[in-house]
Amino acid sequence: MTDSSIATPIPMGVYKDIQNMRWEPSRLPGSVQKTLYSDPESGRLTVLVKMEPGGVIPYHEHTELEQTYVLEGSLEDDHGACTAGNFVWRPPGSRHEARCPHGATFIVFFLKPVKRMPKPD
Repeated sequence: MTDSSIATPIPMGVYKDIQNMRWEPSRLPGSVQKTLYSDPESGRLTVLVKMEPGGVIPYHEHTELEQTYVLEGSLEDDHGACTAGNFVWRPPGSRHEARCPHGATFIVFFLKPVKRMPKPD
């Protein structure tokens, strides 16, 4: 018999061998990803993304803070371009379509899932 009142211990650190993780298909055409952290209950997600040249992340709204660090290439939208070695964050309620004209590799941190929406005219 188990005692359900005993909590599962929280690890003091979870180390990921990112170099040896497999790239997994993304739901976005022309991209692959490695999920570094995922908590389905809270919606928190950290993903390493690789987009081919010309890749597009369709128009969406950030329901919470989103943070992106670009490792290679550039991630661009109508507000600007985040190039290799640079960082961009977007507040809750921000909306955009992101493009990778020359391809990009970046780490993105979500506190909540994004909301897909039609692109305004």
